[in-house]
Amino acid sequence: MSLKLRDLIRQVRACKTAAEERAVIAKESAMIRTAIREEQSHFRHRNVAKLLFMHMLGYPTHFGQLECMKLISSPHFPEKRIGYLGMMLLLSEEAEVLMLATNGLKNDLNNDNKFISGLALCAIGNLATADMSRDLAPEVDKHLKSSQPYLRKKACLAMARCLTKCPDMVEDFVDRVVTLLKDRSHGVLITVIQLMTQVLIVEQKDNEMEDEYDEESDDDSTPCQDAFVKLVPSLVKLLRNVTGGGYAASDAGGASDLFLQVQILRLLRLLGTGNEKASEEMNDVLATVATNTETSKNAGNAILYECVQTIMAVESEDGLRVLAVNILGRFLLNRDNNIRYVALNTLSNCIMEAKKSVKDDLTQTSADGANSAAAALQKHRTTIVDCLKDPDITIRQRALELIYHLVNKDNVESLTAELLNYLVLCPREHRGDICARVLRVVDKFSPNDRWRVDTLITMLTIAGRESSRNVQSSSIIYISRSSEDLRAYATHKLLKAIRDDDGTQIGLLIVAIWCIGEYGDLLMKPYSYTPPSDVSDLTGGTIVSVSFTGIDPASIVKTVEDVTKRHICPEEVKERAITCFTKLSERFANCADAGTMDKLHKLVQKHSKSHALELQLRSCEFDALINAMKGVTAKESSSDDIFGVSGGGVGDGVVSAAKEALARMPVVDISVMERKRTSGYAANGSSDDISVGEPQESAPPANTGGDLLDLADIFGGDSAPQPTEPAKTQDISDMMNGTPAPAAAPASDIDLLSDIFSAPAPTSAAPAPPLATNSGLMNGGLMNGGSTNGYFFSP
Repeated sequence: MSLKLRDLIRQVRACKTAAEERAVIAKESAMIRTAIREEQSHFRHRNVAKLLFMHMLGYPTHFGQLECMKLISSPHFPEKRIGYLGMMLLLSEEAEVLMLATNGLKNDLNNDNKFISGLALCAIGNLATADMSRDLAPEVDKHLKSSQPYLRKKACLAMARCLTKCPDMVEDFVDRVVTLLKDRSHGVLITVIQLMTQVLIVEQKDNEMEDEYDEESDDDSTPCQDAFVKLVPSLVKLLRNVTGGGYAASDAGGASDLFLQVQILRLLRLLGTGNEKASEEMNDVLATVATNTETSKNAGNAILYECVQTIMAVESEDGLRVLAVNILGRFLLNRDNNIRYVALNTLSNCIMEAKKSVKDDLTQTSADGANSAAAALQKHRTTIVDCLKDPDITIRQRALELIYHLVNKDNVESLTAELLNYLVLCPREHRGDICARVLRVVDKFSPNDRWRVDTLITMLTIAGRESSRNVQSSSIIYISRSSEDLRAYATHKLLKAIRDDDGTQIGLLIVAIWCIGEYGDLLMKPYSYTPPSDVSDLTGGTIVSVSFTGIDPASIVKTVEDVTKRHICPEEVKERAITCFTKLSERFANCADAGTMDKLHKLVQKHSKSHALELQLRSCEFDALINAMKGVTAKESSSDDIFGVSGGGVGDGVVSAAKEALARMPVVDISVMERKRTSGYAANGSSDDISVGEPQESAPPANTGGDLLDLADIFGGDSAPQPTEPAKTQDISDMMNGTPAPAAAPASDIDLLSDIFSAPAPTSAAPAPPLATNSGLMNGGLMNGGSTNGYFFSP
């Protein structure tokens, strides 16, 4: 004989281990299965009750689903109640057994006992499928007209479920819903408002789906929306009565009828969205609720939160929006983290919606309203910034999101400073995202170039290890596009930063080494800067001068060399260091001593036999480039040197081309890059993937004669069509098999490096001697602009 429910609970509580509990449940489950198999009907309700207890503990109870169906068919109310409770808890709407209950539900809906009908309505409100909703909707509708409030309120909740599953039936019950709003029963009133809310939500979803297929339709109104909008004055009157205490069925936490107020506010929010007339009718009552609601307890805070949501969603007045923002500002001062989180999240959503409305609506009224709300929000900026110091990570993250939306040209300096301070304390996994956001803020609202460079360098000093490649590249572009004075300042500051760094901030090292190689000659000169007087007047502080002493070439080289000597130095930093040493060989050619120049050359040659292919490739190619700049040839066993010149030194054309290759990078014209990217300049549709040395299907735009050049112009396609046939390089298999290379077309010395700069070679008066292609490394790499495309700029 199976146990009673009370005895089962007592045995489970007496278990000291999980194994003992599983043994008790397994034994009782076996007893219940036996009773089900033997059709012990007098213990059926007890067995289902025990199955409910097992279900609460997390054990499988699917074998008792049919027992629930049998109890529903029982004529006795206690057994019916257990059966319906078991069906609602043990079954889901996906269960195939549920279709067997449709007929029993229909019979119980027509039962004279209101409590049995109420059980059936509760089951429909929780488990009704689309098929059940269509079959049982007429019976549910009968109870909407019942004379008993007990059945009317349950029928409203059941009908909400039916309409959610079958949206096509919504229009058939609009009139019935409208009449129920005049009901005097508090229970019926709150449930009918929930039903109206659900109907509007269902219709909005249907409209969104129809708009996806019918883009020409501009009419957003629906029959239910039009019918319910007429009830706004009645809803406003009802809310005013509830607020004033004239219609209070309950008083919770000092708030009069909390749940009814919240439901009315939600319904008004749906009705007032996009409807100016309805919004105007509810402005006064919203102001009353926002002003008179007590905030000392959570009940009042819940009403205020819904009121703020409604004010921000409807077409409310500017003063009302300012009041809503101030309410959220008070929430931020609350000691409860839940309320603070809700306030931060709501403020972020409000700001985003305001920006979207300003962008979509070009009328002056919308813009002014958004500006008023934004101005009110700026008054709470200090409180929002203080949330960054909260120990709760969720509060800090929401405050961070809100600060991004608060930044404008007036407060960009102070808020960016707070973001950098938070960057020091935030978890490492969040730093990459913060760096990207700071970059966007700096790009959009930077007051001047010096402040932008200072901010980016500070950010790389704090989180260079987590910064993305895009942040590093953008920092380099901003420095390269600045003035000569600012380049010197940035290079001096970056050199000092990598001296103080422990070698972990990889992003800082990459940017600093690139700048040292590009503008190393500026480091030898002392630098000083005094801010103008108007800057100190604006900040209210004293003028602080910035000065750096000149650095000798040997110290500059040693600083970069020390970075590469660290055992934690990654390969990508060493690659940039080789490029830096190569550049410095040209920068210090006329000012450094012979020892420093020899050291630079040795540092370039250091990785010529490295196991890392990229390091070896850079080392060999840049070694040849330095030799070419010096006018000497490498010692090769073959009769021809690496440049294809036999029996003598390197020509003047090669020397000048090598020096030009090591000169400063031209400034990147961002507008040209963006224009080419959007116009499909590359053959494959993306300007980022333009292949070097390959003819493009679409011709590049004509040179406008500006001072700014694009990287794609430097390394990609020629600026003018080449009439000559491109030179053919020797196949690797032929080289390995000893097959002699075919002779290249006659060209001058300058043609050797012309592909690097994508400029046509000048026409020579006399043809130059033919050049051999005995060096696959140089001809396939540096000479043809292959592997060194990004060496001089890309970080």
